Amino acid sequence: MFRADKNLAFMLRYENVAWYENKKVKILDRRVYPNEIRYEICNNHQDVSKALKDMVTQSGGPYIAVNMGVVLAVNEAKNFSDDEYIDYVDKAVDTLCHSRPTTVENMKKAVFNCHKKALEMVSDRKNAVEEVLKVAIDEANKKYLRYEKVAKYLYKKIPKNGTIMTQCFGETVVGMLMRLCNENNNRIKVFSAETRPYFQGSRLTASVIQDMGIDVTVITDNMPGYVMKKKGVDLFTSAVDAITMDGHVVNKIGTFQIALCANYWNIPYFATGIPNKEHPTIETIKIEERDGDFVTQAMGIKTAMEGVKGYYPSFDITPPKLVSGIVTDKGIYSPYNLEDYFEE
Repeated sequence: MFRADKNLAFMLRYENVAWYENKKVKILDRRVYPNEIRYEICNNHQDVSKALKDMVTQSGGPYIAVNMGVVLAVNEAKNFSDDEYIDYVDKAVDTLCHSRPTTVENMKKAVFNCHKKALEMVSDRKNAVEEVLKVAIDEANKKYLRYEKVAKYLYKKIPKNGTIMTQCFGETVVGMLMRLCNENNNRIKVFSAETRPYFQGSRLTASVIQDMGIDVTVITDNMPGYVMKKKGVDLFTSAVDAITMDGHVVNKIGTFQIALCANYWNIPYFATGIPNKEHPTIETIKIEERDGDFVTQAMGIKTAMEGVKGYYPSFDITPPKLVSGIVTDKGIYSPYNLEDYFEE
């Protein structure tokens, strides 16, 4: 079986993202990785949805997990009547797609083919799980191959042996970019902002880069402006949670301030992802706000006096004037001309 995750870091291999096996879905708990390798075991699709809400996996992980959740739902409904099966699968898909409010539209697109195959199998329940699982793996392959194309376009913007800065966890693009660097003997250096309060940059991005043998340094979230100048950063890049058609980039909180610093130092900021036609303007985006208590602690250790409040908006909105280009699987587009992506 073809696997697009070949030669990628441990946590980017499919079994270590989300995987259906023995009537369960296991999801690598990225909240504790790399200090601990632990899997969340989901016995039903509701457990998968809860794992997504609880940030057991994030970045590109949910888009693999959501399809494995559909496989699980098909198994749960395998003995239902035809009408009950269809209704159950439809409701399960809706539950999975609405696990996190900011990414609902992306989830719907990610799960479309698995959902379609699950409904096609209504008259062949015996083989339904196996067939839907094949589609889930195929969707993972297509996702990885698409982001390999993204990484190739981004790679062309990085000087030989250059220095880049990242924010949060660009997941597959990061892995594919590092693989390209290794294949071309391009010994780049990476500065990874830690990304409070979940530390995705220090725990996930830095782990993937280190795992793939590339020089990586973690910095705190208030260091990018100084480090950019001091260390000669050539390029700032991040993945995105959503790109609106009017050119706004919605990504992990902290992205906007790094983009401002990059703009000040005349360093290009390239965001990697696909524009969302479902979001014609920034007004259509709902910014997810999470429990403020996460801000008053660090990895479970309280850092503020009892009674001090925390505020945790999950995502930033970076305006198009701070974005040098949107790097897609078709090429690099101006944030002001994203319709071109759909016309080519």
